[in-house]
Amino acid sequence: MKKTLLAAALLAGFAGVAQAETSVTLYGIIDTGIGYNKISGASNDALNGSRIGMINGVQNGSRWGLRGSEDLGDGLRAVFQLESGFDSGNGKSAQNNRLFGRQATVGLASDSWGQLDFGRQTNITSKYFGSIDPFGAGFGQANIGMALSAANTVRYDNMVLYQTPSFSGFQFGVGYSFSADDGNATGSTSPNPARVGFRTADNVRAITTGLRYVNGPLNVALTYDQLKASNNQPQAQVDATPRQYSIGASYDFEVVKLALAYARTTDGWFGGQAAAGPAGNINLGSNVFADGFKANSYMVGLSAPIGGASSLFGSWQMVDPSNNNLNSLPNGDETMNVFSAGYTYDLSKRTNLYAYGSYAKNYAFIDGIKSTAVGVGIRHRF
Repeated sequence: MKKTLLAAALLAGFAGVAQAETSVTLYGIIDTGIGYNKISGASNDALNGSRIGMINGVQNGSRWGLRGSEDLGDGLRAVFQLESGFDSGNGKSAQNNRLFGRQATVGLASDSWGQLDFGRQTNITSKYFGSIDPFGAGFGQANIGMALSAANTVRYDNMVLYQTPSFSGFQFGVGYSFSADDGNATGSTSPNPARVGFRTADNVRAITTGLRYVNGPLNVALTYDQLKASNNQPQAQVDATPRQYSIGASYDFEVVKLALAYARTTDGWFGGQAAAGPAGNINLGSNVFADGFKANSYMVGLSAPIGGASSLFGSWQMVDPSNNNLNSLPNGDETMNVFSAGYTYDLSKRTNLYAYGSYAKNYAFIDGIKSTAVGVGIRHRF
């Protein structure tokens, strides 16, 4: 009740009006800890390095948000969600200093026909594979997005996204972005002052779609993602159309939960969460257009409850590239392997402690480069 009243007060401050028939909720996560990152084995000493210090947003990105709905009658609702990411270590905004960089959507929803959203939001693969990943699409280098790049919490600006309701466990979603990243100056918006804010054909456009089945202990997802280069990009990039076909499943045996995933990626790499610390010196967190690039990606994961408050989980990921010409990265064509383990302990329903460790060999497909990340922290949800 207190959160609802506070959220209503904040909304009134933004809009000046509070509608009695509108339900608004204030929510958030604060995730902070201490971690160690190290990159070693690079022939270029500028890429090597280590760091120990405060880490933020490891299990889940720190955020605050407002979500709400208005009953329009006949089962139809107007819905919105505004979600702002921040660095709990210094208080700065995340997602390239965007006010609502995690999500900014408005739409219509119905229990009968589904939900239609407009605005910045995550792609279908990130939505569907987060529940398959033993690390819940979190924990930096350990999350499933290291191998399946389109599942790496990929967000698109200017997206129209439709998702059906769940029919006997089946759900379908499809989305199209007219301009995937307005923060990218290359072809992001028209330079004509008379057309400010109008998204032209000379933008990076995106398609995301998928089908999933969730019924009891079984969770299966099949997704497809595609990027279309801006006409303003170099010709070598215009000729590339990054695509990723992904399939994954998990089954909860109660004693242990098994997860498997596979993806085929061609003509590039999908940008999502950038690596933190020294690993960020080798950027796997941006969209890359590379005509002819191919990679097969695999993930095997396990998670198990321990007692009533603890959970232990781990995964192995592998990416096997061929004809590698990701020309914006100082990379090669070596097979990358990532081994990760994590642990959580619940102090309450809203607060938990965590610890994790992850080791990557041939990081970013570069022969001999090793990336190590370990950390401990606390997460509080409100």
